Amino acid sequence: MPPNFYFITMNITRESIDTLNAVVKIEVAKADYSENVDKILANYRKTANIPGFRKGHVPMGFVKKQYGKAVLVDEVNKLIQEALGKYLTEEKLDVLGNPLPRSQDDLDWDKDDFLFEFEIGLSPEFEIKLKAKKGLTKYTITADKKMIDDQLVNIQKQYGKLTAKSVVEQEDEVTGVFFNDAEGIEATATFTLDKLKGKSNTKAFLGANVDAVLTLETKGLFADSHDLMTYLKVDHDTAHGLDVQVTFTISEVNSRELAEFDQELFDKLFGPGVVTSVTELRAKITEDAEKQFVQQADQKFLNDVTEHLVENTKFDLPTQFLQKWIQTAGEKELDAAQAKEEYEKSEKSMRYQLIESKLIVDNSLQVNFEDLKAYTSEMIKGQMAQYGQTNPTEKEIDDIVARVLSNQEEVKRISEQLTSQKLLDFYKENANFKDKKLAYEAFVKEVYGK
Repeated sequence: MPPNFYFITMNITRESIDTLNAVVKIEVAKADYSENVDKILANYRKTANIPGFRKGHVPMGFVKKQYGKAVLVDEVNKLIQEALGKYLTEEKLDVLGNPLPRSQDDLDWDKDDFLFEFEIGLSPEFEIKLKAKKGLTKYTITADKKMIDDQLVNIQKQYGKLTAKSVVEQEDEVTGVFFNDAEGIEATATFTLDKLKGKSNTKAFLGANVDAVLTLETKGLFADSHDLMTYLKVDHDTAHGLDVQVTFTISEVNSRELAEFDQELFDKLFGPGVVTSVTELRAKITEDAEKQFVQQADQKFLNDVTEHLVENTKFDLPTQFLQKWIQTAGEKELDAAQAKEEYEKSEKSMRYQLIESKLIVDNSLQVNFEDLKAYTSEMIKGQMAQYGQTNPTEKEIDDIVARVLSNQEEVKRISEQLTSQKLLDFYKENANFKDKKLAYEAFVKEVYGK
């Protein structure tokens, strides 16, 4: 039998239920499977070890009785899966999820011919309106003078000279252990007194000696409640509701003399001769900070466009089919109520995936292997530059790229990054938006309300 001969004889039809749902019917005749079944049973006869018969001399009738139905079922299932896949491809049907076989409790495997039915959910047709009636906002985040001043002081502190002390004073750094047995808190922390909230907390530390044990209330202990996460090593949810008493045992007190801004410090920060003055240092810190802010602003813009597209691109989905598919799609089978809940959780992301796929196809934004190589190459050059390797050879870069792209997980991750970048660039060119320039703290307050 020539390869795929069964595709010629098998009759496959599609019955449309509506624009989003259909049933594919596959008729399997004896001629489609009999040769393969006979071939497999003949091989079984040659190799089967069955008590009472010499190897290779088992009667075919016995082999058919023993293995015939199992082989038949296996071969027919292979045929219908291959036939169904080929049919969907040739008909260019854009299906959602996977085809679902209709239940056939009365299927008689003793017959010669069979009929199988599969429910399919079809991808909807829709138009994408990228331009919003009210333009979106695309932010440019700047580093203001206060941020740069604070960063300069942090550098001076980080590279300054520490002097050990025995008594705590206002500008000192205190190291010790927070402890509360019932809450499982035992965390070593180092902080300056300006991190504390309120005069009473500051007063508890001032004048305290090394080895002193202070009793403190976690509620209102730090000016920023998120500092409880850092210093007490508790998670975000715990930090926001934490109202317990802790002890703090002081183990070290240090005063820190601020480092001088000189060429030795500049070279230590950025390499020999890159920065030669405080003015250049300020400019460098500003440049580096605003590069990082670009990523944050871009992510905000990408999120806003995504939200706009999902909210304003209207189309129906084959909801009942998808809920039924979700029941069996995961590792654990779900009941109808669980599947409905899971569908409702994932519907928004499912809609965006359809919108994104259409945008990518309609605007030729697909990622090819050459794109991947070029993107990975630039990424590697950037990483090497951070470690002072500014002039790698082309061969060095090509070798690293080849290693990275031999890992399928890395290929998937980089492809997703590059797809996001292509979409972002497309949105910047085609969406309507207004530019808004804000300092970082003002941006955080406006966008996140903090």
